[in-house]
Amino acid sequence: MKHDLGSKVNPEFLELVHGQHANPFHILGLHPQEDSWKIVVYAPAAQEIRFNAQKFSKTPEPGIFEIVLKKRPGLPYQLYRDNEPYLDPYQFNPVIEPNDLYLFNEGKQTEGWSILGANEQEWLEIKGTQFAVWAPNAKGVCLMGDVNHWHQTSLPLKNLGNSGIWSLFLPHIHGGLYKYAIIDQNGHRHIKSDPYAKAFEARPGTASRIVGPSKFTFNDDAWMTKRAQQDWLHAPMNIYEVHAGSWQRKNGHYLNWAELQQALLPYLKEMGYTHIELMPIMEHPLDESWGYQSTGYFAATSRFGTADDLKQFINACHQAEIGVLLDWVPAHFPSDNFALAHFDGTALYEHADPRLGYHPDWGTLIFNYGRNEVRSFLLSSARYWLKEFHFDGLRVDAVASMLYLDYSRQEGQWIPNRYGGRENLEAIDFLREFNTLIHADFPGALTIAEESTAWPGVSRPVYTGGLGFSMKWNMGWMNDTLSYIHEDPIFRRYNHDKLTFSQLYAYSENFVLPLSHDEVVHGKGSLIQKMPGDDWQRFANLRLLFTFMMTFPGKKLNFMGNEFAQWEEWRATGSLDWDSSSYPPHSSIKQLICDLNHLYIKESSLYYYDFEQSGFTWVNCHDTDQSVISWLRHDNQGNSLLIVLNFTPVIRYDYMLGTNHPGTWEIIFNSDSRYYGGTNVGPPDIISAPSEISMGFTASIRLTLPPLGGLILKPTCQKEK
Repeated sequence: MKHDLGSKVNPEFLELVHGQHANPFHILGLHPQEDSWKIVVYAPAAQEIRFNAQKFSKTPEPGIFEIVLKKRPGLPYQLYRDNEPYLDPYQFNPVIEPNDLYLFNEGKQTEGWSILGANEQEWLEIKGTQFAVWAPNAKGVCLMGDVNHWHQTSLPLKNLGNSGIWSLFLPHIHGGLYKYAIIDQNGHRHIKSDPYAKAFEARPGTASRIVGPSKFTFNDDAWMTKRAQQDWLHAPMNIYEVHAGSWQRKNGHYLNWAELQQALLPYLKEMGYTHIELMPIMEHPLDESWGYQSTGYFAATSRFGTADDLKQFINACHQAEIGVLLDWVPAHFPSDNFALAHFDGTALYEHADPRLGYHPDWGTLIFNYGRNEVRSFLLSSARYWLKEFHFDGLRVDAVASMLYLDYSRQEGQWIPNRYGGRENLEAIDFLREFNTLIHADFPGALTIAEESTAWPGVSRPVYTGGLGFSMKWNMGWMNDTLSYIHEDPIFRRYNHDKLTFSQLYAYSENFVLPLSHDEVVHGKGSLIQKMPGDDWQRFANLRLLFTFMMTFPGKKLNFMGNEFAQWEEWRATGSLDWDSSSYPPHSSIKQLICDLNHLYIKESSLYYYDFEQSGFTWVNCHDTDQSVISWLRHDNQGNSLLIVLNFTPVIRYDYMLGTNHPGTWEIIFNSDSRYYGGTNVGPPDIISAPSEISMGFTASIRLTLPPLGGLILKPTCQKEK
């Protein structure tokens, strides 16, 4: 709208009413005159403004009111807008500590959520909310929301100098929805949610929500102390990966955190998991993204309740001695117009050049890790979830895409680094800084990389040249194993190396063995669908797969539904097929997983030396003709277990192996047991291993190997006292 205001137009007022003034406090609020005081108010929707009984005058500029007072009013002064009392926000000049601004601009501000976003503050003994947003290239920034009926210019923020941060304090405001109206250098308006918002409205709405300080108090001190002291390298770790929106549903609707706590925690304890990993629960607009296209890096999604509800869930997990990991996504973000993309009219969080800033696989944008303020944003996000929510670690998604400039790109679609290489040097520096921060400030917290390449030292300390992660997903083991198990048993003899190859690199990193959600979606089929043969062979193969996984070196991760052989591949739009889990053979698989999980926790040989060669000895890895492999697992007390797996549907009678303990051995697990839906073939419970050299070992043992079955044996001398 244009106004013909003639020679009386104040250029600054015009900037104000168009949302383009960088310092509204220069015009608005209380100002001294020669022998009086003037109050100027911008209230475009108001008919009348009063100070006590005195009316403000309307100026020629639309929405501008002013009054001249003979005496300076006391602070804070109260006005009346159309007979409703309110405190003029422009008498409260927002202040952010210079050191906080300096750290933010240097990329060293790791608690940015307490400075930017909407935070409770007190000025002149008045409590309210201070808003702060980073938009360094904007001509003007205004707050819009419930507080001003979503007017796009009536609440302009102040530019805090070279920091690029804009801020405004609103007295007596403690709730409601809001966004920012940002005017770029070309005069275009961008309506944006708050990057540092701690809550959002329910989808499909995208407004940020003002929330006060948390009212929740953790009582998990015992857990946190134990976590800080635990030697996690030598501890059992068996992770249940969960998508909170589809684990179970109630009448077609999501369970909230309280309902998940009531249903999920007893299940985790019953099944013997040590940790749960939540797929991203940061706010995101699209259910189909499963949370991996986050728009709220500091906001727990409203789908399942409030932030305090999530804290209560985590607190309850800790009281039940279950660790909680969070899937965190610093590799990319969605291009939705309301969020981070092109935030102030420029490529602020992302790179301007699509060869650096656009991800071709997911249609998303890539963070500019070389920009200090972006590093402050991401480091603050990581710290926020561990400090404020007591998460026990972060699984970092898509690390490989961060490390390589040419990831998923053809020649000519990427820009080399300053040395001409393909490595993303800024991302590497960021990951090292992230890991150093987390390990220093949160004792016992874990960082786990989803990294699918041969990048060296992903889980090695930064001071030795590594990236500093605690662990890394073993994608090679997963791909080789699933490829092998998918083969008809008659052809497995030609692919035997897929079972054994990972031992060549198994101790180069601290590995997690993952059977994650990525393996049961997008037409890949469920795990049971991947198995060859008739139904009996399918379930036998699956039992064998799980036995292989749980006895092989590496921490464990299994996606929900795998544990009862859900037939259909996973769908995020509904619940797991819990009905099938109650009936054989699905219930038998569930029992097998339960028993394996508890056996894994009980037997330190299965976990103590997961990351060290000294915990593993091949017995026979060369029996390709019969597709049988066998090995020993050891702990630090001289205990051992013998694992023998037969990957064909043929019973192997009188199968001889060497072993390290003369005497008697006990069968402590048989995947072919009738309790698991098997044929119940196998050796007797107690087997003799006479002292005779065999395969380089001091004793020999003869076994009947079940078809498509796995055995775990333990010397009877190692029985618990």
